[in-house]
Amino acid sequence: MAAAASASTPQGVAERRGIPAAAFVEDVEAYLRQAGLDVNSALAFLQERLQQYKIVEMKLLAQQRDLQAKIPDIEKCLDIVSTLQAKNDLGEALIADFELSEGIYSCAKIEDTDSVCLWLGANVMLEYSCDEANALLKKNLENAKASLEVLVADLQFLRDQQTITQVTIARVFNWDVHHRRSKQAVKEP
Repeated sequence: MAAAASASTPQGVAERRGIPAAAFVEDVEAYLRQAGLDVNSALAFLQERLQQYKIVEMKLLAQQRDLQAKIPDIEKCLDIVSTLQAKNDLGEALIADFELSEGIYSCAKIEDTDSVCLWLGANVMLEYSCDEANALLKKNLENAKASLEVLVADLQFLRDQQTITQVTIARVFNWDVHHRRSKQAVKEP
């Protein structure tokens, strides 16, 4: 009962994908008593938790940037495979300029091909039929977009936890100031 009165988590969520939920402290005195902490220890714990949230946020933001850069690359590959298939179905050759190294380009004429090579990562390239490549790229695009949605939701959850923790730090600090002033007022009558 004291736990419910002193701290509560939003919608009863204890964590999201390993990110612990911050408890909103309504009754600071009960929270300190229940946790067995003094004000300085509670503030130190909350500051440490806030720093942990910020570290996780930096990692998630880096993952988000990577995914946001990866999605246009996958879409570009899908367009290229579709163009190659369309030209192949019409029996036309595809004339393409491609980069050999930075600033050095070459022109290529691609005729009657049924396969493409895709980089899978870790210096691995595999040859796929155009249909297989199209299916793989579409699947990778869907997975990347789904991962991005999850990351955005995780970041929003994390920002909410940071806000709750900052509010809790302010509440504990303000309670301590009020508590000290009350004690001082009792001593000075």
